[in-house]
Amino acid sequence: MRVWLRRWRRWVAAVIAVLVVAAGAGVWWWVSSPPPHTTKNFTIHVGGAEPATLDAKIYVPEHTPAPAVLLSHGFGGTKDTVTDQAEKLAGQGYVVLTYTARGFGKSGGSIHLDAPKYEVADASAAIDLLAKRGDVVRDGKNDPRVAAVGGSYGGGLSLLLAGYDRRVDAIVPQMTWNNLGSALFPNQAAGAGADSGVFKRAWAGVFYGTGLAGGGMAGPPSGSSPSGAAKADPACGRWAADVCAVYQRIAATGKLDAKAAKLLDASSPSSILDRIKAPTLLVQGQADTLFDLGQADANAAGITNAPVKVAWFSGGHDATGTQSDQDRVDALTVQWLNHYLKHSGAAPDDHFTFSRIGGVSSSRSDLATLGLSADSYPGVDGSESPLRMRFSRTLPPQTIASPPNGTPAAISSVPSLGQLSTLAGGGLTRDIPGQFAAAQTAKADASTDVVGAPRATLRVASSSGEAELFVKLYDVDSSGRATLPNGLVAPVRLTDLPTSIAKAKPVTVTLPPVVHRLEPGHSLRLVVASSDQSYAAPADPARYTIQLPSAVSLPRTPATPLPSGDSIWRGALIALAVGIPVGIAAAWLIARIRLRRRDRSVSAEFADTPLVVRGLRKVYKDGFVAVNGVDFTVERGQVVGLLGPNGAGKTTSLRVLMGLLKPTDGEMRVFGHQVTSGAPVLSRLGALVEGPGLLPHLSGMDNLRLFWRSTGRPASDAHLDEVVKIADLGDRVHRKVRTYSHGMKQRIAIAQAMLGLPELLVLDEPTDGLDPPQIAEMRRVLHDYASNGRAVLVSSHLLAEVEQTCTHVVVMSRGRVAASGEVADIIGTGTGHRLEDAFLELVEKK
Repeated sequence: MRVWLRRWRRWVAAVIAVLVVAAGAGVWWWVSSPPPHTTKNFTIHVGGAEPATLDAKIYVPEHTPAPAVLLSHGFGGTKDTVTDQAEKLAGQGYVVLTYTARGFGKSGGSIHLDAPKYEVADASAAIDLLAKRGDVVRDGKNDPRVAAVGGSYGGGLSLLLAGYDRRVDAIVPQMTWNNLGSALFPNQAAGAGADSGVFKRAWAGVFYGTGLAGGGMAGPPSGSSPSGAAKADPACGRWAADVCAVYQRIAATGKLDAKAAKLLDASSPSSILDRIKAPTLLVQGQADTLFDLGQADANAAGITNAPVKVAWFSGGHDATGTQSDQDRVDALTVQWLNHYLKHSGAAPDDHFTFSRIGGVSSSRSDLATLGLSADSYPGVDGSESPLRMRFSRTLPPQTIASPPNGTPAAISSVPSLGQLSTLAGGGLTRDIPGQFAAAQTAKADASTDVVGAPRATLRVASSSGEAELFVKLYDVDSSGRATLPNGLVAPVRLTDLPTSIAKAKPVTVTLPPVVHRLEPGHSLRLVVASSDQSYAAPADPARYTIQLPSAVSLPRTPATPLPSGDSIWRGALIALAVGIPVGIAAAWLIARIRLRRRDRSVSAEFADTPLVVRGLRKVYKDGFVAVNGVDFTVERGQVVGLLGPNGAGKTTSLRVLMGLLKPTDGEMRVFGHQVTSGAPVLSRLGALVEGPGLLPHLSGMDNLRLFWRSTGRPASDAHLDEVVKIADLGDRVHRKVRTYSHGMKQRIAIAQAMLGLPELLVLDEPTDGLDPPQIAEMRRVLHDYASNGRAVLVSSHLLAEVEQTCTHVVVMSRGRVAASGEVADIIGTGTGHRLEDAFLELVEKK
């Protein structure tokens, strides 16, 4: 009857699994397939100052009339760049119009940088076209109900369009600018203006080069505007002549003159923010050395006549892969549009949401992010008193050199790759000796979430009376490795400086806003450099004297985690369609099946005993009996040796202990909990079974960190420094694993098992392949570990080694326990004074 019931439960579980998979696959196919909609490619003819023909496409949902979305692409893109987003919005019931901006792809005309007379007028012409369509909801004559959505270049267009065209009902600008002058000529010194900024040479060059090709084409198609690239100056490509002249002038001088500032201002939302009446969802990327979070903060402050919500996400122009966070942005966008265009759903709340990268997604090969929510948007200053982290010692003024034309230059980031500065552990960053001053704080005692713009106050003197500086804040881990969050730098240009530091006045520098967790044991390093390859530099060499501050100010904003998941859109739908009914049925069935077993899952008698094995038996399908009736106990403070020749059943017993094998009969209890596959109590156990698994291209320390991050537990719980000390790894832990000896690899693997200081440590042949000095050191490590109330279980076939290492021994032969007890007692049962003699005699008796 027992066998039949066990099989019956398996059949029921199999049927439930098949139903869940089938239902889930059906729902997944339904939600992952583009909802019904039709598409049509066509052209839009626009007049005005420069007539052009624009390559366009429209997406019409199944049910109309419907509100419309004007969806714009980023710089260098085309209408096809936003296909995925357009299909999602059409699936949500919106008529979506996309088109390739003038100067790009198959569209005619020249690039005017979202100028009101050109790109903004083109967008208004697209709204005119929507107003004439019968499948678009209208609020009045020539007034379609429409939202403007776009990222970067398209985000700037949506803001400008809302300021110039009152027919726009809502906008969702993403990772875009407030003012092109301040974005391309930033100056983070207090009170500084754009006219005194530092030229962002690398990003400007990327823009200019992209415009030369017009998004990948040598020129516009036949019959396009006569101002197309095919008839233009080859030095300008598809750029409008006035924009091209401005670029060539500022690239040559590195200065923002009045004429250039006027042109950039006209293409900047900052010039029209007070006119915007459309509800605005501002979404800005944290990994963005082009348009940092400060640009969105300025837009939020300037829009005073419309509802505004701000969201920060882990993407941006420098993002390397954050699709998991893009799902949250998509959900926010749809919620915003549904409320203000369809008038459905509750009004979006005032909560401020942002993200923090927390590792790698388990279901896709991109970054996993943690969504967080605060009650309201605090700006870049944070919502509570900033944390002042003091530097470990007061440093005297430091003199640094500014090289001619910024050569050689420090490397902080590469355009579009800034996030790699963080993910590569500082591998992209490089400061030039003699060209930077630095100070480091004491190590943090607890984790701190930095949300906003850090600040530091400097004093500067210069041999030339001027200075261009680049201020950076590194995160330095316990091994001394420094990473620069998202490659973000605060450029500063100072004038009227004294030549003596004694006469220098304090200058407060606002660093770019970040979302970054400072872990316990980490410190911050403030670096003030005289060069950076991404920015223009003075032609003449100079010397700067820098007096660094005594502390750095870190903004903070308390927040609560948002529901996690790879897809908010799909996850919610699957939970409703499949999860609830199947979950209820499964819970009822499992409760009925396991009702009698539940009470036996925890034993109060053994709640403080690391390991109890009773009647353990494992028989494989071919009839081989690997373990037969094994009983033993491991108590706190003991180092227990599981001793026996190869084939005695030691490794099989350890596999059952780890939940990797299911016993045929009997049980194992860890601290009173019955061991099953994935049992939570296994978190109190650390193990090394059948050799180490280490990545050779990483250091030992990086391997330990990576392993602990994979557990999803807080870094502070790893006790990394204590583990390194117990294992006596020393400075060698910072070398690459590929340079290690076998003994050092074994020691790193044991340290990996010790992470989190588990109460029970299980090691399979830990001294295998070690030489005598290494074996002696391993004995000390194991005894030290067990001396603090913890326990160690060691399997070995080396009799003499168990005798010298262990306090207790379990002797196994042919799957059975031949003897167990204290090592001294087992030796006493033998004919001689060595464990080997006792073992041989016991085996013969069995």
